Amino acid sequence: MNPEITNTISNNLFTINNLWMLIATALVFIMHLGFATLEAGLTRSKNTVNILFKNSIIPSIGLLTYYIVGFSLMYPGSNFAGGIFGFAGFGLSTNASGMTNAYNSGYTYWTDFIFQGMFAATAATIISGAVAERIKLNAFLIFTTIFVGLAYPIAGMWEWGGGFLNKLGFYDFAGSTLVHSVGGWGALTGVIILGPRIGKFVKKKVHPIPGHNMPLAVIGVFLLWLGWFGFNGGSVLSANPGMVSLVFVTTSLAASGGAIAAMIISWSLLKKPDITLTLNGTLAGLVGITAGANLMSPFEAILIGIISGIIVVFSVILFDKLQLDDPVGALSVHLIGGIFGTLAVGLFGVKAGWDQLWSQFVGIISIGAFITIFTTILWLAIKKTIGLRVSREEEIAGLDLSEHGMEAYPDFEKVTPY
Repeated sequence: MNPEITNTISNNLFTINNLWMLIATALVFIMHLGFATLEAGLTRSKNTVNILFKNSIIPSIGLLTYYIVGFSLMYPGSNFAGGIFGFAGFGLSTNASGMTNAYNSGYTYWTDFIFQGMFAATAATIISGAVAERIKLNAFLIFTTIFVGLAYPIAGMWEWGGGFLNKLGFYDFAGSTLVHSVGGWGALTGVIILGPRIGKFVKKKVHPIPGHNMPLAVIGVFLLWLGWFGFNGGSVLSANPGMVSLVFVTTSLAASGGAIAAMIISWSLLKKPDITLTLNGTLAGLVGITAGANLMSPFEAILIGIISGIIVVFSVILFDKLQLDDPVGALSVHLIGGIFGTLAVGLFGVKAGWDQLWSQFVGIISIGAFITIFTTILWLAIKKTIGLRVSREEEIAGLDLSEHGMEAYPDFEKVTPY
């Protein structure tokens, strides 16, 4: 073939691949709006401004910290210390080759940064919902900055950056563990240290505190499902038509399986079809398929979704019995769902086998231990200095008034005692 034609084809493929990666980046970005509306809908109206504020500022914190240190921590190149820690320097390179396929055959250096940066902030949004309605805003923002800037990229480097888990054979295609469980472990320690909302558990009984806006919650889930096409589809790291199409199919089938399973189980247990559990079943299916979306057949994706949907219902019930107050079900969806999704790589698909299952287990334990220790220390340090929780009076009045001095619905607001 004529070298000039070959070069033209190569440049066209590079442009197509890079364009798809940027589209996927935009889809991941829209997930932040999904988290904002979902969390706002599943919490009380008196805390809506606070929820929206946190989810509005998280992407900015995530991108800036990822620019300053996160990207170089997560992808240190050859600057490793035993596959556990590495750092390639502050900021971003300005090498001109980053604009061409000299950097990567599928995308530019800049595309690589912005796609990975969108992932970084997602982990903090998971924590936002779990600690909602009682955490001080300044405490949460400090936690988020340190968590996204240091903990997330170090854990991510262990697999995606060529660290020790990658060498062990641990596999996480798009982040069941490296994004969702990382956020889930941070949420778990926060929920334990913060304690439950006032009125949630009284005399060892669970008192449901319903969310105020189901339309917002439903919109949030559909935005997240849409964003997941970029989250998983972009993780192909090219516009390969066969693989991107397969990932779209497995992602959607798992979400569907999760929704149907959660609906059936919750309907059987509660004698009514529960919208919040069905929505979380959808999300659990999405989290469950994320680690192996490129490895599964359509049937295996459905099976993973069904199991995820079943697990999430019983997990929500279990956390309530343990008196761990999670207003939006983030622990069940992202932590428990992420653990199962990661193990599913060793149970289903082309990598299934005992050796792979062991590698997945080691990865879950390693990252779980690191994030649990890191976030426990960080939560306690913040608690001992500026404090974590608002006062009883502020919590009863609502964080919109106490933290922001405004209401989301000033013409309709009714403040209840709980």
